[in-house]
Amino acid sequence: MGGTAQFDDWEVRESGPADAPHRVLLLPGGMCGTAFYDDMTAAPPLADAPIRLVAATVPGHAGTVAPEDVSMENYAALAGAFAVEHGCTVVVGHSVGANVALEMAGGGHFAGPVVLLSPTFSRPDESTALAVATALARIPGLGALTWPAMLWLTPKVLADSMPERRREALVADLRKNSASFCRRAMAEYFAYLDRHGNLVPRLCGSGSRAWVVRGDRDEIGLTDAEHAALVACPSVTLEVIPDSGHLVMVEQPEAVARLVAEVVLGPHH
Repeated sequence: MGGTAQFDDWEVRESGPADAPHRVLLLPGGMCGTAFYDDMTAAPPLADAPIRLVAATVPGHAGTVAPEDVSMENYAALAGAFAVEHGCTVVVGHSVGANVALEMAGGGHFAGPVVLLSPTFSRPDESTALAVATALARIPGLGALTWPAMLWLTPKVLADSMPERRREALVADLRKNSASFCRRAMAEYFAYLDRHGNLVPRLCGSGSRAWVVRGDRDEIGLTDAEHAALVACPSVTLEVIPDSGHLVMVEQPEAVARLVAEVVLGPHH
C-alpha cells in the first residue's frame, strides 16, 4: 500500500503475503530497528500464516529521522495514523514500542487488539541505569557525555541476550543511534511515565483487548499491585514466556510468533 508523505522517511520492512487478509503493525523497542523482529516474523507460526507483517522503526530510533515532537503522545498519534494508512488491525510493540502501542489504545488512536512485549507501567519498573542516565543528561556539561557513554554501553549489555548468529546485525542496529536524539526522547519518555504514575488504569480504561507479554527473567519490573490490577482487568491477558529476558521476540521468537498468530487468527486457526 502506498504511504502519504508524512511516512516517506519511516524505516519499514514488510513480510508475509502482500494480499493477506490480516495486517499487523510491529513497533520495535527504544534504540532498536525493524531487524529486531526478523526472527519472529520468520518463525513457522507466522511465516506460513495469512498475515502481512509491517515492521516500522519508531522514528528517531536506530538512526532514523526523528519527528520534531518526540513525546509519547505524539508517537502514539503518528503510529495510529500509520496503522490506518497501512490497514493494520493489530499492533505488536516491544519495550518503548509497547508503550507507544499502549498509548495508541489509551489515547484513542487505535481500537484493535494490542500485544505489549515487555511494556513499562511505571517509573519503578524501568531500568535504573536508564533512569539515572536520563537524570544525568539534564546536568549542564555532564549531560553531553551521558548518552554517548550509554550508547557505547547498551550494545555490550544486551549482547548476551542475543543469539550468537544474530548478535552482529542487532548490535550494528543499536550503534546507529544518535546521542542527542536519545537524550531528548528518553527525557520525554520518563516525563510520560511521571505524568501517569501508573499506566495500568490507562490500558484497562481503554477497553482495548490487550496481551501483556513478559519473559520469565525480564529485566523490566512489574510491581505486585500492577500485576494484580492486570489480572483483574477483563480486557487484558498476561503471558509469561519461559527462558527469556527483555528481548523476548529475539530470545524466543517462535513462542512470540505463535502468540501473535493466535491473537490475529484465533486460538484454533
